[in-house]
Amino acid sequence: MKNRKVNHALLAGLVFSTLISPAAVAACKGTDLSACPAPFDAALPDTHKMLTWSQADRVVGFRNDYRNYAGDVFRHGNAVALEMSDKPLTDAWYQVNGRRYGLKEYLKRQNVSGMLVLKDGKIAWKYLAQGNTDTTLWTSRSVGKSVVSALVGVALKEGKIHSLDDRITKYEPDLKGTAWDGVTLKQLITHTSGVAWNEDYTNPNSDFAQLTECEAKPGTYDCVRKLVKGLRRVHPAGESWSYSSGGAWLLGDVLERATGMTLAAYLEKSIWQPYGMASDGVWHAYSKGQHDVGAHGFNATLEDWGRFGEFILNNGMLPSGKQILPDGWVKESSGWTQAKGSVSNAHPEGLYGYQWWNNEVPANATGVEPTSQDSLKGSLWALGIFGQMIMVNPKENLVIVQWSTWPQAEPSFSAQPLEASLMFSAIARALR
Repeated sequence: MKNRKVNHALLAGLVFSTLISPAAVAACKGTDLSACPAPFDAALPDTHKMLTWSQADRVVGFRNDYRNYAGDVFRHGNAVALEMSDKPLTDAWYQVNGRRYGLKEYLKRQNVSGMLVLKDGKIAWKYLAQGNTDTTLWTSRSVGKSVVSALVGVALKEGKIHSLDDRITKYEPDLKGTAWDGVTLKQLITHTSGVAWNEDYTNPNSDFAQLTECEAKPGTYDCVRKLVKGLRRVHPAGESWSYSSGGAWLLGDVLERATGMTLAAYLEKSIWQPYGMASDGVWHAYSKGQHDVGAHGFNATLEDWGRFGEFILNNGMLPSGKQILPDGWVKESSGWTQAKGSVSNAHPEGLYGYQWWNNEVPANATGVEPTSQDSLKGSLWALGIFGQMIMVNPKENLVIVQWSTWPQAEPSFSAQPLEASLMFSAIARALR
């Protein structure tokens, strides 16, 4: 199978060109994609209301993000089909709050519309729902931050970025004299800049809500840059951890300035084509061909989300044998920051790294199974609002992808995130 190169995007184009309408093909051509994702939803929800979409709107909106906003395409490579595992996942179960749940119940509780389990690089289980297909491009939300993290690693390896100890102002000199002055790239990538940012998804006046409003109208780049540039400092840099999509946007902007390329173009050149991804993807652009958004906006197929997870699992090794991430980069990415706010009784080792999360079963969780002792220790979690996930666990040689439309953007960690950590640990146990 490894010698059979399959152009999935071309096959998808041949199959679905006979199934979708001329209007859909025209819309696809308008995105610069080489093949049309399916399904094609004619009516799209209002982007101004993204944070308050209904469940049905979220499904349609998340798989049409590449049409809802301007986007830059990153082209696929020569793909090798993912093989099916000879030990498929049939079921897994976990227990919480005195009740036991299996895989079917988990899918319902998490509003899952797509899920992929790769064990030893092979498909142990795949699930697509709500009309999604193998060609559907699903939006990452903040999972895109972890993709940007990997691209920062590539830029370090290539010498485009000298060091994470560099100050932001080395790449963004116009930020001298602002709250960002004196902040290093390491503090930026670990969200310990000390610069205030309100990420509250339920507050219509939060900084994140303002960013979302900027994205729904013309002049997005200038609007977001003005928002981020005008933020104030509340802590000394490096002292306190506070999650910030504004800081993540700035990291993406630094990366584009350092490489001289958009995020989409740099991803295509360094990872997407050389690794052999099967389909084109789209990155949400604030100014097409000039600026892509570092905080989110990565759109790709379920299997290509999985392939990206495999790329991280293999420490940035391409099929050619070339390693394009610095030695130890993946391990460093899960060297959780010890800054105030990251360390807790639930996660005494810390909660956040280089834009990857620690979502192990909490150390202080009671009445759960699997327990924290049987959790996915050392795993890296890319997490996005409403339940988007890539979990990478080197010890188990396991990658799990999840697409969801949770009722809340960011529920309590004792709710859906906890159940995800329990189910993913249960899946690992079932496949051992």
